[in-house]
Amino acid sequence: MSEWFDSLKQSSSTIRQLLQERIEKANPRRKLAKDEATKLAKLEGIAEKLKRGENVQNRQLQTWLSADEYEQIAAEWDTQKLFREELKDKPSELKRYEDKLKEAIMMRNRSDAYHRKGKKAAAYKLDNKCESLCEDSLEILQEIVAADASLKIWFDRHLDFEHGSLIDASLGNLPRLVTSRSIEKLSNDSRLVKKIDVKISVFERAIDNIGRAVEPITSSTKLQLNKFLQIDD
Repeated sequence: MSEWFDSLKQSSSTIRQLLQERIEKANPRRKLAKDEATKLAKLEGIAEKLKRGENVQNRQLQTWLSADEYEQIAAEWDTQKLFREELKDKPSELKRYEDKLKEAIMMRNRSDAYHRKGKKAAAYKLDNKCESLCEDSLEILQEIVAADASLKIWFDRHLDFEHGSLIDASLGNLPRLVTSRSIEKLSNDSRLVKKIDVKISVFERAIDNIGRAVEPITSSTKLQLNKFLQIDD
């Protein structure tokens, strides 16, 4: 499954690059005036600091962003906070799968404890119960996404149940919810970003817009593309 995500990340990166190339071709940057070149260099420098995880004071953000661009940071972060609240209210259909998976995990943990204590017979009995619970979990998962395909966005991987799929009834191969804290989770919700990522996105748009006749990509379009393309890197 990790190979699938690596491949998808590479594809997403290629799409982003092609998109930027099309923007450059359709709306090339004109020759910048001295003050514009200075601003571009400052924006790029701050963006690099943010990408390295360094702290940049709000005063500096305000200095080099326009008033509208600076306000976008707060507006987009408010949207993120609302989305995080929505994630706390998971669709009830997911609870059946989540509860059954938790039972399987609990059974596996108990089995591991018995194995460590040398109680093999009891451990094997719990292993069988775990396998049965995993099979039940997979059946529930297939059932709920067949009834409502929109639920697929709540899972940490592409849901493919065809022959040869890496999703099966073994505990390690069962999908986790994107809200799960399990170490088995493969990825977070791609729509969920940190505040520093919001700042980076705003700065990247500001960098793109300097010296162009019109904005090459709007805030809403950028957000939609991120939802489609972004994987929690």
